[in-house]
Amino acid sequence: MIPASSYAAFDANSPLRYWDFERRDVRPDDVEIDILFCGVCHSDLHAARDEWGEMNRPFVPGHEIVGRVASVGDKATKYKVGDLVGVGCMVDSCLHCSECEEGLENYCDHFVGTYMGVEAGTGKPTYGGYSSKIVVKEHFVLKIPEALDPAAAAPLLCAGITTWSPLRHWKVGPGQRVGVVGLGGLGHMGVKLAKAMGAQVVVFSTSPSKIDDAKRLGADEVVISTDPEAMAREAKSFDFILNTVAVPHDLDPFIACLKRDGTMTLVGAPPSPHKSPSIFPMLMKRRSIAGSMIGGIPETQEMLDFCGEHGVAADIELIPIQDINTAYERMLKSDVKYRFVIDVAGSLKNG
Repeated sequence: MIPASSYAAFDANSPLRYWDFERRDVRPDDVEIDILFCGVCHSDLHAARDEWGEMNRPFVPGHEIVGRVASVGDKATKYKVGDLVGVGCMVDSCLHCSECEEGLENYCDHFVGTYMGVEAGTGKPTYGGYSSKIVVKEHFVLKIPEALDPAAAAPLLCAGITTWSPLRHWKVGPGQRVGVVGLGGLGHMGVKLAKAMGAQVVVFSTSPSKIDDAKRLGADEVVISTDPEAMAREAKSFDFILNTVAVPHDLDPFIACLKRDGTMTLVGAPPSPHKSPSIFPMLMKRRSIAGSMIGGIPETQEMLDFCGEHGVAADIELIPIQDINTAYERMLKSDVKYRFVIDVAGSLKNG
């Protein structure tokens, strides 16, 4: 077994604290990774506080992982020691169902999460990236472009692919008007990616204070979504809307902004349901509401390569792991621009 150190949640109400544990030995098709950085996703907080169901304890969050290869198994051929690599939200799947064969491992019925999962072969819980090391099947390891700042690249493994996948699936590109609802960890990546894809990008926000920042990130316009007159002016003008908000809210004003055959895709995961949308505006213009979750391994690598070519990465605040509990409280108040990233290698010391 491979010794590792971490910060873990021992129950749903107490602060995360230091914990030593063991990773599995490297299997023939595995890659052992020394973790450098790990992004802090709102999902980490939901899971740590049992908001998505009761977790195995101790629980180690983190699924936006960037590190260097420390060793590889005898049959692992894609990576060598020292390579800069990443691990996102999944570490295993069946690899033989129709979804897996199409490179959509994220939709496999046997998807294994980087945390909240059960490790094949050992039956033990999977532990995430708030830790010094991780051992992952080579298939689920991703190449991080050396052109990117590795700390700022970490959130691409969740926030980046969560926004890239629907933008790609609904064929966002030049000539399209694209709305992004919310300007947080997901929303700011949606703006950057949609703009780099060539779309005209409009941010919907409840906060006038975010106008300047939205434009700095690449938005062409900002609409204050609590202003009924401003929303009315946007009626029937959007090809696609990416809704990143992770709290329940009224979807109807955004549906009205879609053109005929337009789609609004939801990528936020609120703890309770949205208000049920009105069906009549959808029927009359053949509008759609859809959902999307991360992306498969080929699509995630495509996103990383695109970001490397276009210089796209997250806006981050780098923190030592000892500040994770404060970061959670600040995240609840939206007091971060736009993603916390833990300097794992620089702050997590054994013992």
